[in-house]
Amino acid sequence: MTQTPLAAAPAPVSLPPARSWLGPLMVLGGGVAIGFAPIGLRIGIQEFGNELGPQAIAMWRYIFATPILFGLVLLIHRRLPRPPNKFIILAGTFFAIDIALWHWALTMTSVSNATFIVNLGNVGVGVVAWLFLKERPGMPWFFAASLAIAGAAALSLGGTALHTGGLKGDLFALGAACFVAGYMMFSKLGRRNLSGIEAIFWLSVVESVVAFIIVNLAGERVLPVTANGFIVPLVLALVAHVMGQGLIISGLGSTNTAVAGILVLAQPVVAATIAWRLFDEPLTVLQAAGAATILVAVWLAQRERTPRPA
Repeated sequence: MTQTPLAAAPAPVSLPPARSWLGPLMVLGGGVAIGFAPIGLRIGIQEFGNELGPQAIAMWRYIFATPILFGLVLLIHRRLPRPPNKFIILAGTFFAIDIALWHWALTMTSVSNATFIVNLGNVGVGVVAWLFLKERPGMPWFFAASLAIAGAAALSLGGTALHTGGLKGDLFALGAACFVAGYMMFSKLGRRNLSGIEAIFWLSVVESVVAFIIVNLAGERVLPVTANGFIVPLVLALVAHVMGQGLIISGLGSTNTAVAGILVLAQPVVAATIAWRLFDEPLTVLQAAGAATILVAVWLAQRERTPRPA
């Protein structure tokens, strides 16, 4: 009696490769968009300084962005946003304090010092993610981080100072660097059960509340004298917040946190380039070399897209 051979098992269907480049590309695009933030702040202080102070500009940026993001949640998900988790609340608090400290630093120390120290926080995100998220970066990241630090230092040299340098302002900038690292780490954790657009909506709600408290503590005017005072915060809400922070938070869901910290360093390159054309501040040879070095670091960092388990 002959046995009928068993039918061959069907070959597994190969799924298309995941678009691993999409997350890093979104973070990079967000870094480019938030490069307009210091430009907008400078215009707001120079042209509308009698309308709103730096902390009030940040507060209205968050307030204007919140209903826009709420509308996007309804449009995309066809439902109300899910409740925020504790990590999103922490991330929003950290971001609002980060921006407040950075704005204060810009009024106490040189722009070059403040920019360089705050950018150290973006690179330090990799160390924080290694310690708390167990995302161990590979050797390309360490090389890219070294290049990013050197490039940020070179780019910041020769910057125009609002005031002469002071230790107090440098300490404010250092505090801002610590808070930006915490912001990215908690945002990464908060994205585990929220979509990107839901996360940035709740972040904006928290940031609006924290910024309102900071404005009152700083003794700044809450409302501008005329409607013109709303122009700069509205533009910052659309470009730097909805577009910039929205892309970063959305991209963080599928991007190594250490890599994201370096990709965001596209911000000072964009800001320096715009300032060159808009405020007639040409880059020195050293600053141009620093900008190029940061771009090389960004290119190296995006090559490591998959977190390594510790």
